[in-house]
Amino acid sequence: MTRSLTPHYPQPILSQTHHHKNHPPLHLNPKIPLTRRSLLLLSSSSLSIATTPPPASPATILPPAPLDTTITDRVFMDFSLCPTTTFPSGNDSSNSPLCSESIPLGRLILGLYGHLVPITVTNFKSMCSPTSSSSYKNTLVHKIFPGQFFLAGRQGRRDKAEVRPPLDLPRNTETIDSKAFMLTHSRAGVVSLCLSENDDEDEIKLDPNYRNVEFLITTGPGPCPQLDSKNIIFGTVLEGLDVVAAIASIPTYKPGERIRQLNDLAEFFGDERAQNARSIWNRPLKTVYISDCGEVKVAKPSLSPSLP
Repeated sequence: MTRSLTPHYPQPILSQTHHHKNHPPLHLNPKIPLTRRSLLLLSSSSLSIATTPPPASPATILPPAPLDTTITDRVFMDFSLCPTTTFPSGNDSSNSPLCSESIPLGRLILGLYGHLVPITVTNFKSMCSPTSSSSYKNTLVHKIFPGQFFLAGRQGRRDKAEVRPPLDLPRNTETIDSKAFMLTHSRAGVVSLCLSENDDEDEIKLDPNYRNVEFLITTGPGPCPQLDSKNIIFGTVLEGLDVVAAIASIPTYKPGERIRQLNDLAEFFGDERAQNARSIWNRPLKTVYISDCGEVKVAKPSLSPSLP
């Protein structure tokens, strides 16, 4: 009987027991001598395979919580038209109409997101109070951007049909809250507090008691992505989109291309008159104003959430 001269090395026990169930077993080359160093290397590699955590499953990544756009309050706004192209000469009272022969355009019912942006909604409701001398009543829609939105609530002199907010209006800290900017201007009828589009005079903005109450309403027909993340959406039009369309159809002042080029050049050289000239761009050629406003009292003001 012939005995083989090739040395036989027994199969190590580690190759049979120390491996992860999801990985193939580790085998040693029987022609390589087993040393203490090789055993240590084998043990550490097997341990790292066994203790490596599996990758996180995509299902474990939770989506962000939905924004609470429950409609907590409702206000109305009546809009009227003065059949004149001249600027109204009003007085210092919000109870006096801007013109004696005004033409009613209709009423908007606005639903407000009081849970999402409570300070913005509270201030807007205060500005809609019909008993206050500082309300939006008898103030102008001063800019209309066709196919996009219109602006109202510009601050200034009351005798020029501009807004003068009450001195006790709370300071709006939601202007620095990222959650307040997460909704999008995706359709007609979105109501926003103007930040990027605000055109109050710099002298007014520098007042320590300045409170921004200028707002915009999108007119459609498409979205306005240029307004997203720059203005605070706090409500939506529940009734009266036909009134919004009627306001959007009013003709506005549009400068010619030559005037635009000269204005851009003047602005480039730092001429302050360039900004003053732009203030009349997109101004309606007829006087559109908020003839009345107030809160709508209902038994159950809370409506189901509805994202704009």
